[in-house]
Amino acid sequence: MIITQSSGLRTKTKMRFAVIQFPGSNCDQDCLAAINGLDGLHAEYVWHKETSLDNFDAVVLPGGFAYGDYLRCGAIARFSPIMKSVISDARAGKLVLGTCNGFQVLCEAGLLPGALVRNRSLRFVCEMVTTRVEVDQSSFTHGCPKGSLLRLPVAHGEGCFFADAATLQELNANRQVILRYSDSEGRVVPDANPNGSIENIAGICDRERNVFGLMPHPDRASDARLGSMDGAKIFRSMVQTISANHAAGRSERVKQVA
Repeated sequence: MIITQSSGLRTKTKMRFAVIQFPGSNCDQDCLAAINGLDGLHAEYVWHKETSLDNFDAVVLPGGFAYGDYLRCGAIARFSPIMKSVISDARAGKLVLGTCNGFQVLCEAGLLPGALVRNRSLRFVCEMVTTRVEVDQSSFTHGCPKGSLLRLPVAHGEGCFFADAATLQELNANRQVILRYSDSEGRVVPDANPNGSIENIAGICDRERNVFGLMPHPDRASDARLGSMDGAKIFRSMVQTISANHAAGRSERVKQVA
């Protein structure tokens, strides 16, 4: 966190978000602008060759093309030095968000199950889609009632989520499917699926519920001038989760001292 001094005696605390930059990232600036545009947040770039994320409250892996994606999206980026910290911090409970290519990197790194493959149409898709919230009150959907709709843009050629039957059953049983593609009425139908993802899955979390990957771009839907503010709900939910975790930590320390 960053503590800033105001003109009086009051201080303001800003949560620090790390936006990981890979050589081919092209949505890093979008993520930085979206996060810094929200009160109480401060985002900074972290180059992929860095090795520590200790000073950050949350981590964002943005969209783009990382590097080495000609082999398989995210397959090479997952070996970047910074990914050791991303993995260790995620396993320690820090919130990690991966959008588009970031989602692919998280799957390749083993932080999320399944894989992202070529769109069924074999074409690049760039459009505004509707997603339905399947799990409310997750670390990333506070304030989003179950069944509510989020309008978010997609822009990808390999965004088709796939998982084998056993993995899919586990994802559903553990309520790890956070978002599904739907029509404007909230119906999960084939016509609302932009890439052929199995069961219209748009975003999933890990079993511990602190790592979230989605193909749509919340960073490109955090400003009314872009046609939607729904993406900001995801970032604000992260703030709420982090604040609650910090409060719980302080309470626990007080109990230990007492």
